[in-house]
Amino acid sequence: MYNWQQKDWPQFRFSLKKAEDLVHLFSEKTGRVSGIMESLPDQTKSDAIISLILAEAIKTSAIEGEFPNRTDVLSSIRKNLGLHHSPEFIKDKSAIGLGELMIDVRKTFIEPLNEEKLFAWHKMLLGNSKRIEAGKWRTGEDPMQIISGAIGKEIIHFEAPPSAQVPKEMRAFIEWFNATAPGGGTEIKKAPVRAAIAHLYFETIHPFEDGNGRIGRAIAEKALSQTIGRPVMLSLSKTIEADKKEYYSALKEAQKSNEITGWIEYFVKVSLEAQTDAELQIEFTLKKTKFFDRYKAQLNERQVTVINRMLEEGPGGFEGGMNAGKYMSIAKTSKATATRDLQGLLETGAFILQGKSGGRSTSYQVNLA
Repeated sequence: MYNWQQKDWPQFRFSLKKAEDLVHLFSEKTGRVSGIMESLPDQTKSDAIISLILAEAIKTSAIEGEFPNRTDVLSSIRKNLGLHHSPEFIKDKSAIGLGELMIDVRKTFIEPLNEEKLFAWHKMLLGNSKRIEAGKWRTGEDPMQIISGAIGKEIIHFEAPPSAQVPKEMRAFIEWFNATAPGGGTEIKKAPVRAAIAHLYFETIHPFEDGNGRIGRAIAEKALSQTIGRPVMLSLSKTIEADKKEYYSALKEAQKSNEITGWIEYFVKVSLEAQTDAELQIEFTLKKTKFFDRYKAQLNERQVTVINRMLEEGPGGFEGGMNAGKYMSIAKTSKATATRDLQGLLETGAFILQGKSGGRSTSYQVNLA
């Protein structure tokens, strides 16, 4: 029997005994990140925000096994932030709506949730789909089931409420969401706790034919931002995607009962990890700015292209380092030119050696120290 089939649905119960310290730490880190952001130059601040939004967009799709074109998603994000002077052609049409969704969640976080907003988000995500009718609740008579495994050996992980119940369930969910917001009457003041419940509640109803995971994570972000009182600076999806197995396991367990202490503890931990990662990402963005301030006048166009590609990988660095072969591929140049460019980067100090020097084993990383 699933949680929604039980008499106490949706009266969620939980204890914060083990999670209280993590909730407090999340609040501290959120305040610190906000302070860091306010101290950054405008361009660096904009770059940091875009990096986090892009990470959320890419990873929320990756969780569902979808991989939109990174460049197109970035173009859509920048367009919806008003940062493009002229529209860019975006080949990946799914990237257009994904970028639009990310920015809309951020810009409208303070507004109450309603059916129209959820339908609009669904159309942003799946408006180009020929498989489903976007912007409406699911209506099929077949059970909405989460299944894995080969044909004939399927494992049913969860079955959502019948489609006929969805409108009523969603009215109750929207009412709960708005009531638990600041000033809503039954406010939940701990941001990651409210986000945890909101995400679980929505995913249990599973109101759409497709896109429930992505919209459910957008709802969690909205809950965090509303409760904190400003757009949240983190990527929940990046942290979740790093261990999808744990995410699905925690969600599956939570959907067995309306006693959800385990789920709350899991989600609070993920929120804290996401905030810690965001702090590292913001520091990394500041280092990038200082790097280009120092070296840009000494770099040619090929070198800038390669360095930007390396820096896309984030604080963890460019996997395996840069070598002549990779440089040739990224910069579309000859081996002689690649070797000369790499030597120049090493001599100016823009690159540092990684691993052994000489031959095929020579590799480099960007010097962000």
